[in-house]
Amino acid sequence: MSESAGVTDHPAEPAGARPAAEAPTLDAQALAQLSGALRLVSDDVQASVDRFSDPHMMAAGKVNIVSVEAVQQRFGTRWSLRKDQVFAFTERVLQRGVATSGVFLRVSDTDFFIIQPELGRLAGQAACLRYLREVLNHFLGESHMAAAGVMQVTRMTKGRMEAQPVDARQMEAVESGAVAAEEAEAAEAAAMLPAQEGDLETSPGGLNPWTPFVSGDGRHIRVSATLEPVYELKGFTRIGFRMIRRVIVIATGEELTAQQVAALSSVDILRTDLATITRGIDRLKVEAEGEQQLSLIVPLSFSSLSTQRGRTELMAPLKEAGTLVKLGVVCEIHDIEGVPPGALLAATSLVRPFSLLVVGRLAGPSLATMERLRGAGLQALSLECPPGLGDAEFLGWASTTIAAARKVAKSVLIYRAGSPKRAGALASFGATHASLAAA
Repeated sequence: MSESAGVTDHPAEPAGARPAAEAPTLDAQALAQLSGALRLVSDDVQASVDRFSDPHMMAAGKVNIVSVEAVQQRFGTRWSLRKDQVFAFTERVLQRGVATSGVFLRVSDTDFFIIQPELGRLAGQAACLRYLREVLNHFLGESHMAAAGVMQVTRMTKGRMEAQPVDARQMEAVESGAVAAEEAEAAEAAAMLPAQEGDLETSPGGLNPWTPFVSGDGRHIRVSATLEPVYELKGFTRIGFRMIRRVIVIATGEELTAQQVAALSSVDILRTDLATITRGIDRLKVEAEGEQQLSLIVPLSFSSLSTQRGRTELMAPLKEAGTLVKLGVVCEIHDIEGVPPGALLAATSLVRPFSLLVVGRLAGPSLATMERLRGAGLQALSLECPPGLGDAEFLGWASTTIAAARKVAKSVLIYRAGSPKRAGALASFGATHASLAAA
């Protein structure tokens, strides 16, 4: 059954009924739902949808809905038995077409929310038409009703989206190749009076294209970044913040461990790195409150730095982060366990021109692991204090670990020391920097 409401007559008001003055508003809302202009959003995805309520993106026609309502109606009573199959196939189609350059998310029992920031309005809508045709052909054996299932989102409010039908003839002409999308959009823009002010394509504060995304194994994943103060231990002065990434499976709320993140595909790891930096930059702009920090520690994966594509895509956000701090960014390379020293040296050499310092992050440090990092070009090592250590255990761990780390790098950063007293102990063993959050 479609997520819409019918229109009813308004008899004499019983006690407790809405005032008659509200009837026109209620009628308008019901008509909007009946016509398809008002699309409902499931509560469990509302937070994800809210992140993309950018009026510039909507005005540019980059936010659309693809509805499988035609399949739902044709299946009738069989819908409840077949809908998971329909959803899975539709997601595979969208993963193939959208996931590398945009975002998609199922928002209701029939609707998929799609943003393709790199495509213009007509090109994006023509692509949506193509995706929906593939779905309809697969399940119904025909696709003549596909154009009615593509809508442009014009406004988002809590729990709902306002959408309007797209120009079916224009969209089909672009999809068939009869008209080039760029030419059609240029002609359309030229005909608009008065001309639009500003360039919607490059509007600041728009979509972050890196999160959420669909991983190679089909999971919808979002990335967030928080900031934690880091201190230089000699004078106990704050040098800035480190970015802490969180990678979460949207459907379950599960936060992936460092090992699980490292097990993602190289493409997904790069997306995670890019999302972490861009979200961290946004957070820095808010939390710094106009005060320029000395530095910013940015996490990067060795997997991303080891490819030309990864290095190319990471340079722009790294440079942007560098403009926000006084001394420059500290590049912290993750997932280095088991990497040959020569390969790690090549990666550190490539990022050093853009970095104040190049740090190797160790997830589970051991003496043998650190010994293999000699000659890898790392200027510092960073590691996290194990949780739950008593004072004696902490002192034993710190003295052994820091002594081994100092044989490899001049600087040693220990995160989540837990207290200024423990930070002082770390300094006495030779650590140079620490954060104080509890382990």
